[in-house]
Parts: sequence; structure tokens; C-alpha cells
Amino acid sequence: MFGLDDLLASQSDGVTLGLVILVAILLGLRHAADPDHLAAVTTLIAGGTDRAARRAGRLGFAWGLGHATTLFAFGLPILIFRAFLPETVQRAAETAIGLVIMGLAVWLLVCWQRGLFHVHLHEHGEGLHGHGHVHDTETHPHGGRRARSPLQAYMIGLVHGMGGSAGVGVLLLATIHSHLVGAIALGLFAFFTAVSMAILSIGFGLTLASRPARRSFARMAPVLGVVSFAFGVWYALGAQNLLPYYF
Repeated sequence: MFGLDDLLASQSDGVTLGLVILVAILLGLRHAADPDHLAAVTTLIAGGTDRAARRAGRLGFAWGLGHATTLFAFGLPILIFRAFLPETVQRAAETAIGLVIMGLAVWLLVCWQRGLFHVHLHEHGEGLHGHGHVHDTETHPHGGRRARSPLQAYMIGLVHGMGGSAGVGVLLLATIHSHLVGAIALGLFAFFTAVSMAILSIGFGLTLASRPARRSFARMAPVLGVVSFAFGVWYALGAQNLLPYYF
């Protein structure tokens, strides 16, 4: 993104193991901030019934592990055999990522439309106060839903990890000549993407759990859903070369 990956990768000469490891970690931490990752994980967390920071971190880390699994599985053949995914497969994977983002956005909008995000007014001594929360019981008159599980987040991450795997392999192959060192670097890259996504998700969870966000989340949810859906549409069309594509 914005040439930062190339800058980080250029710092490794492919010989010094410590430097290669450091670059792989930095790439992993940076990679988690890609807009498509943030769009997917933000709607994943916001669509849940429990937006506490700890749960958000678990969902983000589970997504990251799924992403790491396919990233490593598809990246390793690139390192060892120079076997890149066919362009049609890569394009299909990127399109699938756009569809996943769109699906998460639609689910968030459905939850909002069902009234699962709204504010209750409670009277205290000094007047009325609004407390925003999410209903998570099936007996609630608006209808309820169970929170998304880490396994579901992991499966979404599996799909997401297929996109961009070839690009990651190219960055590492540019400077790493040892298959063993390259495999270690790729594994660290994948793992620290998951760690970074967990940290970012905790930040999202803390933000969504704050009092101002709880009070206004019923108004924020449709905006977040529409923006994420539009981004997913652009991402999918960009993968098909129908719109300018920057990732």
C-alpha cells in the first residue's frame, strides 16, 4: 500500500536472518491495515451481538489465523517452486473477497433493519438517559441472533487469505534465496498479520463499546453497512478489471 511494502522488503538483503525476520514481522503488521481487511473485520465485529474488546480481539485473531492459513498454503509453493496461482484463479479469489465484504455489510444492515441496534431510555434522578445495546436473545420481540463465532470468522479469513498471496510471495522472493529462511519469513508474515488484526480489532471493540458509540450505533450501523457494501462492490469489480484496482 502506497509503496510501503516495497520499502520494507528492500531493507532485507536475504542473508541476515534477524533482518529478514524483522522485515517479515513489519510486513505482517502493515498488511493488516489494508482497506479490504479493515472493511471485512470492522463489519464482522460490528455485526456481532457482543462488541466487547475481548470478543472483538478473538474474532479478529480468528479471522487473521484463517487469512494466515491460506496465505501460507498458497505462498509456500511460490517460495519453493516459483508456482504462482493462475491469473484467473487469483482474479476469482479477489472477486470472492469483494463478495464476502458485501455479504458482511448486508448482514449488518439486516441486523439494523430488524432493530437489533437501538437505544433504550432509562429514567434516573436527573432525567432520561439513553443506553444503546444489542439484543441477543431469540425471545426478544425484534428477533435475535447469536453472536458470530470465531470459527465463522476463521472461515471468512480463509477466503480472504487467497487474495494477494502471489504479491506477498514476490516481495519475499525478491530478497530471500534460502527456502528455509523464506518459509520462516512467510510464516512470520502470516502470523503477525493475525496478531496485528487482533490488536486492531481490540481497538475497534473498545471504540464500539464506548458510551458515545453505544448511544449512536443505531445511526452509525447503516452508514457503516452502506460504505462497506460500496467498497465490496468496487473491490469485486476492480478484480474483474471493470474499475481501477489498486490492491
